[in-house]
Amino acid sequence: MTDFPFGRCAVLGTGLIGGSLAGALRQHASGCTVVGFDRSHVLERAEERGLIDEKAASMGAAVDGADLVVLAFPPAKIASAMEPLAPHLNEGAVVTDVASVKQAVVDQAQEVLPEHVTFLGGHPMAGAETAGVDAADPILFENAAYVLTPIDETPSEAVEGMHAVVEAVGATPVTLTPEAHDRIVARVSHLPQLLAVTLVQHAAESDDDALALAAGGFRDLTRIAESPFDLWREIFVGNQGSILDALADFTRRLQRVQRQVAMGDMEALEDDFAAAQDARARLPEEAAGLMQSVHDCTVRVPDEAGALHAISKPLAEAKVSVRNIELLRVRDGTGGTFRLSFRSREALHTALDVLNAAGFDAQAA
Repeated sequence: MTDFPFGRCAVLGTGLIGGSLAGALRQHASGCTVVGFDRSHVLERAEERGLIDEKAASMGAAVDGADLVVLAFPPAKIASAMEPLAPHLNEGAVVTDVASVKQAVVDQAQEVLPEHVTFLGGHPMAGAETAGVDAADPILFENAAYVLTPIDETPSEAVEGMHAVVEAVGATPVTLTPEAHDRIVARVSHLPQLLAVTLVQHAAESDDDALALAAGGFRDLTRIAESPFDLWREIFVGNQGSILDALADFTRRLQRVQRQVAMGDMEALEDDFAAAQDARARLPEEAAGLMQSVHDCTVRVPDEAGALHAISKPLAEAKVSVRNIELLRVRDGTGGTFRLSFRSREALHTALDVLNAAGFDAQAA
């Protein structure tokens, strides 16, 4: 783009999100110089990968002359970085962040940042299964929702500027209040995480044979239970109130379902199924959201030696990377079915074309 509103952008934290954002800005924000700050070895790698234009030895040096400052640290480090950073911020600079909890960060910014800068909270709804600068990808935000959380005092110029940033990295800007953001993510991200963990625990502790029978849909439903707790600790603390509200509301709904089952009220349950099916049909298919999408397909193979090699070879020749392969079922003399997982919708569609052209029966899962 030719009219990008920021000439110098400081990205503090060049891991997965910050590195991806820096790389996307470097590629698509014409006239913008991207300066990175992080631990020395991370910064070296960010420079090697072409994610940044310049390295800074300190936070103060990074923001010197910057008219856009992106705090891409974990939430707790964002809060602790604001006060020492404040004296170094240029007059008129826009400061934003990428934290998944917004109200606490916005409140902190209001308290410690100088009046001559504007803080505008941000949360890109994108991620990956691996972290760190080596996982950074300039196309990470393509088609993703990117929430901005202005408050009443936020100047319209800052909002317009951040819209340009979001669009430059390929995302779609969504404007919410900090409170609304935290309430929504509690229901569609934080609560599902707790439910997935609880469902797996419930199955594992209820019967020794439960997990052996819990493949397929149960595995897909609880996929996010594999998330490491370190990624969630600060979220559960920072968004405690909204998460508790979501848990209370869900508990009431679960109790209603319990009554319907106990009373044999099939009509009410049927209405719930229909309402859920209707709501799920309205979920956007192409846009990225809060939770990592699943891009799987199933492939039927004959019962013969080398079957796995036969499906992996054309994919390798087409340079399609397979994230995971799982044997779902097999029968001697008949064949079996594999499930293949990919990192993106584009990779899945390419794999389907390649496998079907090679004579396999491949279907999106």
